Amino acid sequence: MFVTVRMNRKLSLMLFTTAAIVLIIAFGAVNPAKATDNGKGIKLPVLMYHSMLKDKSYQGVYVISPDIFEKDLQYLQKKGYTAVDVQDLLDYVNQKKPLPSKPVMITFDDGYYNNYLYAYPLVKKYNMKMVLSPIGYYTDLFSDSVSPEHANYSHCTWDELNEMIASGRVEIQNHTYNLHENKNGRLGAGMKRGESVSSYTSLLTEDLSKMQEKVKEHTGDTPTAFVYPFGAISGASVPIIRKLGFQASLTCESRMNYITEDPECLYGLGRYLRPGKVTTEAYFRKIKLD
Repeated sequence: MFVTVRMNRKLSLMLFTTAAIVLIIAFGAVNPAKATDNGKGIKLPVLMYHSMLKDKSYQGVYVISPDIFEKDLQYLQKKGYTAVDVQDLLDYVNQKKPLPSKPVMITFDDGYYNNYLYAYPLVKKYNMKMVLSPIGYYTDLFSDSVSPEHANYSHCTWDELNEMIASGRVEIQNHTYNLHENKNGRLGAGMKRGESVSSYTSLLTEDLSKMQEKVKEHTGDTPTAFVYPFGAISGASVPIIRKLGFQASLTCESRMNYITEDPECLYGLGRYLRPGKVTTEAYFRKIKLD
């Protein structure tokens, strides 16, 4: 009961202060992508999702219904988009492995249990992929909990993450171990006002390293990208994530990406937030995805 009440409060806070999810879609054989006519590179829209619930009273900016998500996948499939993950981008940049003609990335931030319950089956149904970035602290918490899982507030366990990874449809990335809050002057993994660079470097390095070790320990994989909580980026954080070996980073900036063969293009990828009370057609029309 204590965990249930605590997590309901925690979920409410996080859903109203969170921001980040991207949609990946893969289906069938496709032609390789070509650079756009303007020479910028290959267009890559990244879609940003968070929580997914059937109860309409919870749906809003960061919570969508499973039905809407399914319609999004149907739209992308109909329009010829193919889901890619971070590894696909790294293979293109580093090994010149072609990307599909119309790539799209689907991301889910925070690692809610409802992603496993609702989104994962749909991703499999439509032969898609998704990039899931859990908060390590909550993955540990719910993995150790004996309470029944609940779609409204639970987070994925390590066993559930492993099941999704094994399917080949879900890629896990780093969203911090326990820096996903807005308190005491710090927003997410951002730098506090007046904080020294050395102090901040130690804090961020310790947290991200812990998450890297946790994912490696429990899944055997090592995340290659850092997903900024709340999109809070500090100038000092950029060299830190590079030093830690991250080869890509995802923000919450609402913009299109253009992928080239330059590895630098994978840092600071933009994402389009997917709000819950907008139709599929209206959402994709707004971000000019056809």
